[in-house]
Amino acid sequence: MTKENTGIIILAAGNSSRLGQPKQLLDYQGKTLLRHTVEQALAVSSRVIVITGSENSGIEKETGSALTVQNENWQEGMASSIHKGLNEMMVTYPETENILITVCDQPHIDASVLSELIKKSYSSGKGIMASHYSGTLGTPVLFSRSYFNDLLQLSGQEGAKKLLVKYRDDVGQVIFEKGSVDIDTPEDYQKLINNQ
Repeated sequence: MTKENTGIIILAAGNSSRLGQPKQLLDYQGKTLLRHTVEQALAVSSRVIVITGSENSGIEKETGSALTVQNENWQEGMASSIHKGLNEMMVTYPETENILITVCDQPHIDASVLSELIKKSYSSGKGIMASHYSGTLGTPVLFSRSYFNDLLQLSGQEGAKKLLVKYRDDVGQVIFEKGSVDIDTPEDYQKLINNQ
């Protein structure tokens, strides 16, 4: 088994309502948050799919060589973007054994965290490998193929976190303390800029 068995889905479809502008396009250290996330993902796997939604045109310019897929139903919630990404992955890369789901508003995401999730999923034998920060488990999170159907059963605003609770005995974790930093409001972004 190699990293090439792992596909990465980047969820970038939301409309950033609390922020008032597309968070995907926020600039941090000379790059948009989305471009940074895409570059880190491509450093780990050639199978990277970005799911776009509301701000499609500006966002597509930031996805580099990743496959970009628009989710026309993005307003239905995160589950619809997970479905879109997973279905696209299965069509385009049918031999994919694991998928990593990540978001584009964690500015400290890097290739080493993604690699560690993949490595630890193989060494631990766990079917789910999640990032641990601020006393909780979250994205980026890896699911082995045995959970693909469960992901396709999610609906509405449900994210993959539901499965971390349901299958807690099969969940491993990788420490990613800076994963707690995400950008939802103008204040979050200002704090990030002030601390760089």
